[in-house]
Amino acid sequence: MKITIIASGSGGNATLFASRGTRVLVDAGVGPRTLSQCVAAVDAGGAGGAAGCALDAIVITHAHADHVGAAARYNKKLKIPIYASEATARAAALGDPERVRIFSSREPFAIGALTFSPRPLPHDAAQVALVVDDGARRAALATDLGEIPPGLLEHVAGCDVLLLESNHDVDMLESGPYPQHLKRRIRSSRGHLSNREACALLAALPGGTHTVALMHLSERNNRPDLALDAARDALFGKRTRLVAAPPRGPLVLDAALPPPPPLGVRQLDLFSSL
Repeated sequence: MKITIIASGSGGNATLFASRGTRVLVDAGVGPRTLSQCVAAVDAGGAGGAAGCALDAIVITHAHADHVGAAARYNKKLKIPIYASEATARAAALGDPERVRIFSSREPFAIGALTFSPRPLPHDAAQVALVVDDGARRAALATDLGEIPPGLLEHVAGCDVLLLESNHDVDMLESGPYPQHLKRRIRSSRGHLSNREACALLAALPGGTHTVALMHLSERNNRPDLALDAARDALFGKRTRLVAAPPRGPLVLDAALPPPPPLGVRQLDLFSSL
C-alpha cells in the first residue's frame, strides 16, 4: 500500500491510498488539478505513485470545507463516486446524489482492494477515523478530533502507518493572534489535538507501527520542529519513522517498509518520500 499525502492543513486536506490497482482519495480539500500535479511530481521522482491519478472513489471524513470543498467537482465532472456518512452527506454538497454512497460510521466497507473501517471522533462536525486495509498492510488516519476518545488506541493499534493530527502547540495558540472564541473552539474537546494530546496516544502506541506522520499542523499555532520534538520523545525506544506532513505535498509513505532502528532522543527520520 502506498499513501500519498496531497495536502494536510487548514488550506485543504487530501490523502491518496493506492494498492493492487485500487486508488481512493480520502477527503477532497484540493481539486483535480492539484491532485494531478502532485501525482505527476511523485511519478517524475520515481516514488511509485498512482499513475494518471485515476480514482475509484473518494471517501469524506467530515463536512468541513477544507476536507470536502472539491468533492462535488470530482463527482459532477469526473463521475467519481463519493462515500460519506449519512450526517456528512446531509451537511455537505457532494454533487449528484446518484453517485453518493452512504457508509455507517462503525461498520467496515470495501472499495476494490481496500477495506475501510471507520470510527466516530469528537469534533464539531460528524467525523470519523479510518483504518485502511489491503489484506497485507494497514494504515490509520485520525485527524480533526478534540480529544482522544475511548477505543481509538485499540482501533489504530498494529497499523503499519499512522497519520495522526498534531494541530497546535498550546503556548503558541494562547499567545497567538486568533480571537478568544476561535482559541476556545480549537482547544475544546470538539476541536483539534495539541502536540501534547497527540503524544499521549503515541506514548501508549504498542509495537507494529513503523511510520507516524503528524498531520494538520497549524501554520500559525505550531511549528514542525515543536511537533516532531514532542513526538520523538513520546516514541523514544520504538522502531518508528517520524515525519511532519507539509500543508502541501506530495509526501509518499510506503506501508510495506520494514521497521527502522529504535528511535533515540536525537534520531529523527525526515524524508520527502519513501
